[in-house]
Amino acid sequence: MKILGIDPGLRTTGFGVIDQNGSKLTYIASGTIKTPDGELPQRLKVILASVGEVIATYRPDCAAIEKVFVNVNPHSTLLLGQARGAAICALVQADLAVAEYTALQVKQSVAGHGRAQKQQVQDMVQRLLALPGLPGSDAADALGVAICHAHSGAILSTLGALAPTLAKKGLRMRGGRLVG
Repeated sequence: MKILGIDPGLRTTGFGVIDQNGSKLTYIASGTIKTPDGELPQRLKVILASVGEVIATYRPDCAAIEKVFVNVNPHSTLLLGQARGAAICALVQADLAVAEYTALQVKQSVAGHGRAQKQQVQDMVQRLLALPGLPGSDAADALGVAICHAHSGAILSTLGALAPTLAKKGLRMRGGRLVG
């Protein structure tokens, strides 16, 4: 399964494409989409068109995008949300299923803890994908989102496979706990 990860940003949007075959993750491509200075509508148009080009080039099976966190500056949060919206529009326009993950979830999945620094995420992305060099921070974040989705999908598949067996034994999940 080919997964496209997106790290949205109004100035720079990172993208990363990986292939998942069982538990093996393989790097396909990554990069950044830079928007020119100028009016917001033109910048959003660049994000929409460029994410569409990435999709057309790499033909992913699904996509994952980082959720917006509430910033100290509400105006910055609003702008980031609009950039994220443009990227999501490109993804759904291509009929891709879109998963959303918080920065905390991505860091936990990639680096093992939610307080990981950008450098730690970059290092772990390089190791997990056996990259010859360190990816740029925006591309590393996008690859991290894709890795997070690959790990989450594997966990959900495992849980889904266990569900019938647990049900036969009269067990089910309630409030995140196994109950009989």
